[in-house]
Amino acid sequence: MLAQITFFFLAAIMLGSAILVITRRNAVHSAVWLIVTLFSVGGVYLMQQAEFLLAVQIIVYVGGIMVLFLFVIMLVNLDLAAKQTQFSRQWVLGLVTVLVLSAELAWGFYHEMRSGFRLPQVASAPEAGGNTQAIGLALYRLAGPWVCLPGALCCAAIIGIELVVATEALGPLYERLDVTTVERAE
Repeated sequence: MLAQITFFFLAAIMLGSAILVITRRNAVHSAVWLIVTLFSVGGVYLMQQAEFLLAVQIIVYVGGIMVLFLFVIMLVNLDLAAKQTQFSRQWVLGLVTVLVLSAELAWGFYHEMRSGFRLPQVASAPEAGGNTQAIGLALYRLAGPWVCLPGALCCAAIIGIELVVATEALGPLYERLDVTTVERAE
């Protein structure tokens, strides 16, 4: 019973924060609500005794990708984006999609209410080593370089973003300095 209450609590947080992600006008607020959504998904992974997926969810998505999202949000000219009309001709398609998905959700709830909500039983606890250790050993023994490649790509992306920001911030300073006329002090 406690597992079901916890699951529905996390599901409500996921659903509520996901709705807030797409309804907030401020992009930074949307990114923060997306972080809340990702943490809730991690909680569901923890309930299913998938500790490795929880760690990957938090480290990769919340820790890495959301930082990159926030860098992109900071680099985008939000004043220009706010003045542009967005999705002005797409509301009919959006309304039809919402109606179809709502009907599908209502049918699913009706069908499950008749037979009762039955959540799958949690698998028994893994052996002494744990599934996190088994997954880690399999990843690093079989695919070590391929596991390290995304980390290297994220580092390269962060260095590139910092170079772009530094060039834009120091651009006027470099234009004012005439490097050819600077003499060495002896």
